[in-house]
Amino acid sequence: MFGLFRKPPTPDTDYAQADLELRAARDRAIAGDWAAVRHLMDATGRDWELRSRRLSVLGSAAGRSPRWLDAWEAAVPDDPTVAILRADALLDQAGEARGSKSARNTSREQFQEFERLSHLAAQASRRALELNPDDPYPWATRMDTMFANGRRQREEFAAAMEESVKRDPFNFETHLSAVSFLCQKWYGSHEQMFAAARGPAAAAPAGSSVTMLPLLAHFEYALREYGFDSRAESLAAKAEYFHRRDVIQEIDWCAAKWRAAGEPRLVGRGITLRHWLALANFLGGHDRKGTKALLAQIGPYLGSTAAYGYFWMRQAQGFQAVWKWAN
Repeated sequence: MFGLFRKPPTPDTDYAQADLELRAARDRAIAGDWAAVRHLMDATGRDWELRSRRLSVLGSAAGRSPRWLDAWEAAVPDDPTVAILRADALLDQAGEARGSKSARNTSREQFQEFERLSHLAAQASRRALELNPDDPYPWATRMDTMFANGRRQREEFAAAMEESVKRDPFNFETHLSAVSFLCQKWYGSHEQMFAAARGPAAAAPAGSSVTMLPLLAHFEYALREYGFDSRAESLAAKAEYFHRRDVIQEIDWCAAKWRAAGEPRLVGRGITLRHWLALANFLGGHDRKGTKALLAQIGPYLGSTAAYGYFWMRQAQGFQAVWKWAN
């Protein structure tokens, strides 16, 4: 009974989510100590998922507050981490210029700036590829620069993906980009999107983060088919799709394989994937008890979880709705 009066946590929207080491190093860098980020990334080593996630968060920080990256580049111009962060910073600025609205609600000027900054990010990524020959992440960044002009760059996108998976066959950021690029709202179809999600999910070893990509494909499908421009107004129709037995079965299969190697960690993509599973369970009215346990692991760490924005106008609103249902 007392659970009815509990309040959901105040969402923590820091992009770093539960990676407290990353938060500390980024904040020190913004305050002028860029060496803190250099030490963090050196310590991350060849843990490709953790490295990719940390670079993505740091790239966003550099896109908004570039002085620390400028100072680092001036001191160590050939540092491979600087090169990829420069490309990511430009990519973050490109995303900000375009905004998150649908194409019909995005101005011509926004699209032009999106394309201009994406082109600059692509140029910067070439240097990152030269300085980071073994790292799959610069190739994933290269793939992301093609969203501005994807209809003319499909072959180039596929070639960049091939290079990335040579270095890490189940690299999450790479396959995430492929699912997004091939969804119907960008440059593909529902069939291509589901194939891009289900292929690596089936082939990957137990515990791999890519096993959860079919959840994103289902979110994308529901968004497109049940009120692309209406969000919350069509929540009931979207939720009905998640009540389908075949959808619930696939979500359960993905979750079981993801957990089969032990409880997944919270850093890297661990928090985001827990949000995906909690959201899918909520939409399907499925496994309330398990969802409550997921949210206890998540705590307040919302970060930026775009999937909530597929069903509510604000991510925090979706997170809190799921929390209230589970609790």
